[in-house]
Amino acid sequence: VQLQAFGGGLVQAGGSLRLSCAHSGRTFSRYHMGWFRQAPGKEREFVAVIVGSGQSTYYADSVKGRFTISRDAAKNTVYLQMNNLKPEDTAVYYCAADPGYRTLLSGSQDIHYWGQGTLVTVSS
Repeated sequence: VQLQAFGGGLVQAGGSLRLSCAHSGRTFSRYHMGWFRQAPGKEREFVAVIVGSGQSTYYADSVKGRFTISRDAAKNTVYLQMNNLKPEDTAVYYCAADPGYRTLLSGSQDIHYWGQGTLVTVSS
């Protein structure tokens, strides 16, 4: 399995971006998907998780109401729609895949697969 994240860039505060994460192979449906981020000088943190085909979604409190995670099975892709961006959202964003959604929620080092990261910069 390979994950490729893209869609990052520079945006002004209050703006929007949509990140995409393409999943290679034929096993996309077997994995729960998540997004994490790491700001400069900080530890990686959980952002959002989508369970299965979308039965449930979970968000960090800091992004709740502004970010939306979704997936398109036909395109083997998971998305993170980010609205009303704030300077504190500046970070490298990573997508991740795991057979267990609780593993994703925990941000464990045991998460099976990680994408390469895409940089989001929000200017004030």
